[in-house]
Amino acid sequence: MTLGSTPLDRTRRLLDHARYINLATVSPQGQPWVATLEYVWFAAPLRLVFGSATSSRHGLDVAANPAVSGALFLPPSTAGLDIDATDGAQFTGVCSEISATELDDYYSDFYRGVFPDPAQRAQFQLERSLLAPPAPHRLYLVAVRQWWLIDTRTWKRDRIDRRMQVPPAELEQLVTVDA
Repeated sequence: MTLGSTPLDRTRRLLDHARYINLATVSPQGQPWVATLEYVWFAAPLRLVFGSATSSRHGLDVAANPAVSGALFLPPSTAGLDIDATDGAQFTGVCSEISATELDDYYSDFYRGVFPDPAQRAQFQLERSLLAPPAPHRLYLVAVRQWWLIDTRTWKRDRIDRRMQVPPAELEQLVTVDA
């Protein structure tokens, strides 16, 4: 954790530099699942967007139960245990497919964020038509409802792993910066 940083600064750093989220879903039969996914974030309100196949386990889970939770983290830049240099967040939210009518709101920014290199983007970017029914892929949006940061301030003393909730009103102050 970067000492002296505000919760909003830490959140911004995590969202900008953690390349993947771990997204937890639950099947209609009650079976939990976690998928590691590339994402792009959008502010005010905080939203996380990822792409996936509708037939994926998490895609099927979200279709049946849109409640999700997840985590992202930044490890220390050096080997070994450096608890003060580790930072992470956990969240809950509601996940849904981005509809064909909303796709233009996210499509270009999503692919610019996931593939910043134009040559890679040209190679891997799906056409818009492949992200709407009946095509097998979608962009998904997680509307973040709750956000917690790891809080290691007292860990060295008592070895208790704590979380600090960031109020939704504070998250509303995040501003997306174009890539």
